[in-house]
Amino acid sequence: MARDITKEATGFVLLGEYIPSIVQEIRYYSTFNFVGDRIDGYEEPVAVITIEAARALKAVSNEMMVKGYRLKVFDAYRPAAAVKHFILWGIEDQDVRMKPYFYPDLQKQELFQKGYIAKQSSHSRGSAVDLTLIDMRTGKEVDMGGPFDLFSEISHPDYRGITPEQYDNRMLLQKAMVRNGFKPLDCEWWHFTLEDEPYPDTYFSFPVSKSVLSQ
Repeated sequence: MARDITKEATGFVLLGEYIPSIVQEIRYYSTFNFVGDRIDGYEEPVAVITIEAARALKAVSNEMMVKGYRLKVFDAYRPAAAVKHFILWGIEDQDVRMKPYFYPDLQKQELFQKGYIAKQSSHSRGSAVDLTLIDMRTGKEVDMGGPFDLFSEISHPDYRGITPEQYDNRMLLQKAMVRNGFKPLDCEWWHFTLEDEPYPDTYFSFPVSKSVLSQ
């Protein structure tokens, strides 16, 4: 049975402190996301994650940096309050202002039906991460054939309607993540969960902030 722990953040770390080279663009702290508002529970633009997932990501980062890439993270631990925010937004049928950017070919209700938005997210267990690669030569994101949080068949990791180079870039990221203990998601090229996650049955709800971890 899943449990919901409100303020227990023991076992979590700030990803930026654990991997100084990582780039952070925490989309749910910003307004550039599929809702169009800052999401509940994101009090600071930082990535929080379990120590076990951080260790595995550090191994990925070391491997990628040798090849000329840095990791860029969009989201890691996601509070239960954020998931509730997504669900309530789904009920508000009138609010579709971000549709052209994130779900141009789908209706809002389909985002839940097709599994793009979960009513109980693996992110809330603390060991999932959304990320991409940055080419250290150019300082730009590697071309994955579609942007983060595009709710479309295009985002499926095995989608072949993209260029061979774009597909190879997806596989470069995926293979590095799998080698270091993460499992991919079949509908999002950017999403990975630690295979041996420390809290497989626990969903946390403490806010995303540095202060919570320092208590």
